Amino acid sequence: MSQTEGARLFREAWIDGVRRHLPGEPKAGYITPWGDTPQWEREAAGAVYEQVRQFVAVSGGTTARLSREQKGRFVAICWIAQMYKHFGDPKPGYVADWAELPGWQQETDADIFEAIERT
Repeated sequence: MSQTEGARLFREAWIDGVRRHLPGEPKAGYITPWGDTPQWEREAAGAVYEQVRQFVAVSGGTTARLSREQKGRFVAICWIAQMYKHFGDPKPGYVADWAELPGWQQETDADIFEAIERT
């Protein structure tokens, strides 16, 4: 899978997770289709996809033994690094630590990892 295809997979997993786990109606930006996703966000999604893909590969498939929390934390920390890359001074919510993330976002991050892991 190319990095662009991986970025799309990441975005689709995010949207699916938001719809599944977020209580209430999501903000429009949370479910923006790929074609309308800003370039920086596409690049960030592709980078995180690639980091997860490589992590799964170098782990020899043993990432299946990680907890959902461990998987979600990995996605979250990779995303935070991208926020610092794309924004000199990102909003605090963009770089919030795992414990500060709402439960729906933690679950969505774990879903993203597992979607990439399956490919």
